[in-house]
Formats: sequence, C-alpha cells, structure tokens
Amino acid sequence: MLNRKNKTLAIISIIILILLMFPLLLVIITSFNNQDSISLPIKGFTLSWYANIFQQPDFISGFESSLFVAIIASLSALIIGIPAVYALTRFNIVHKSWFQSFFLSPTLIPEIVIGFALYQAAVITLRLPVMPSLIIGHFLLCLPYVIRLVTASMLLMDKNIEEAAWVCGCSPQKGFFLIVLPNIKASIVAAFMMCFINSFNNIPISLFMNGPSITMLPPAILNYLQNNYDPTVSAISVVLMIFTALIMLLTEKLVGLNKLTDRSN
Repeated sequence: MLNRKNKTLAIISIIILILLMFPLLLVIITSFNNQDSISLPIKGFTLSWYANIFQQPDFISGFESSLFVAIIASLSALIIGIPAVYALTRFNIVHKSWFQSFFLSPTLIPEIVIGFALYQAAVITLRLPVMPSLIIGHFLLCLPYVIRLVTASMLLMDKNIEEAAWVCGCSPQKGFFLIVLPNIKASIVAAFMMCFINSFNNIPISLFMNGPSITMLPPAILNYLQNNYDPTVSAISVVLMIFTALIMLLTEKLVGLNKLTDRSN
C-alpha cells in the first residue's frame, strides 16, 4: 500500500514537473526560429536573435539598472532584516507579533498597488529621484523574504551556543558576528538569492517607478514586445533563465563550500 502511494506521488510530481518545464522548453525552441515572428513549429535555426539582444540599447541599460537595483535592495534588506529578526527572536519586545506582521505586510499587498503608492508618495509628493525610489520599492519587496528565511534559522539555532560564548568572555556584539551569523549563513545566502531574483525580475514596481533617464529590464522587454513580435524576446528570456540558474548554482556552491569549511574547522 505504501509503495503504491509512493508511485502515485512520483507520477503526480513528474506530471507537475512536465507542466512547469514545457512552457520553458517552448520559449527555448522559439528563440532559435529563423522567422520574424514567434511561431511553432520553427522553420529553421538561427542565432541572430541572440545577437539582436546586444543591439538594443534599452536591454543593455535595463540589465545594468536592474542588476544595480537588485543588488542594493537585497543587501539593504539583509542589513535591516537580520538585526530586526535577531531582536524579535532574542528579546521580549512589546507587541512582537505586531512588528512581525509589519515587516511581512508587503507580501499581503499586490505589487502593483505598492508601485502606484510609491510613485504617488516618493516621486510626486516627495519629489525623490527615480533611482532612490526604485531602491525603496524593491527593498520593500525583498524585506519579507529576509524576515521569513532568517527567522526560521534563528528559531532553529540553539541559544545555548551564543550564551556559552558570552560565558567564555565574548561580548554580545562580537558573539553576533562570530557565533550567530556563521550559524545562519545558509539562510542569509538563500534570502539574498530570493531577494535578488525577485527584484531583478520584478515588473509592477519597476513599471511604475520607471523614468526617462533610467530603464529597468522588465519594462524594456514589455516595451519591445509592444512594437515587435520577433523571437528576440524568447532569446532574452533564455538568457535570463541561464543567468538565474547560474546565480542559484553559485549560491549552492557557496553554501556547500561554507559547510565543508565548517566541518574541516
């Protein structure tokens, strides 16, 4: 009976995996089509659409802007989120649940609403430049991922390890950097990866906070798609998939190397 349930779960998992991967496979196939439109089946093979990516100035500048904003927003979320999680999990703060709900509240609001509200408040009312407004918006998008992932690691971490360091003469500040952070580094790396990917690929906030001097990559792709229906969009989608996969592999290797270092020590 148990083996039958395992086989059923395996079949369901395979079907779900196929449904998830099939659209990606179609995108990859259409990116090599030698016709001027996205169509299946393809009539021939060409790499010209990949070369066309680098002939679009908006794609190049959009990639640079999205990369910069994603890195700054992710690091900012880590810098703010990690101390916040530490305070919420280690100290008896009044209205602790309220603060936790406050930090996670951006996930309850549609991103398009966040983008519109930030545009009204930051750009129109406060007249902030576009780049700081973009970073603020993406920071709000990233912060809940840091709070959730780091909170899980902090709750699983044994408090006695940190207290033992204090007994041995380590100050609380030094113990935070030498004891706490190394024990939760896997969740920190995972949080950065989640923040970076979601910020880099974000459309609603980037669309509202886009300006004439700054172009983000997702809005640039949408603008290109409005005027062109050639496989360049499929090609850049494949490039972004490879870029995201490389980030995930590098992150996994980084965490793996850290674990091996810890074991050797």
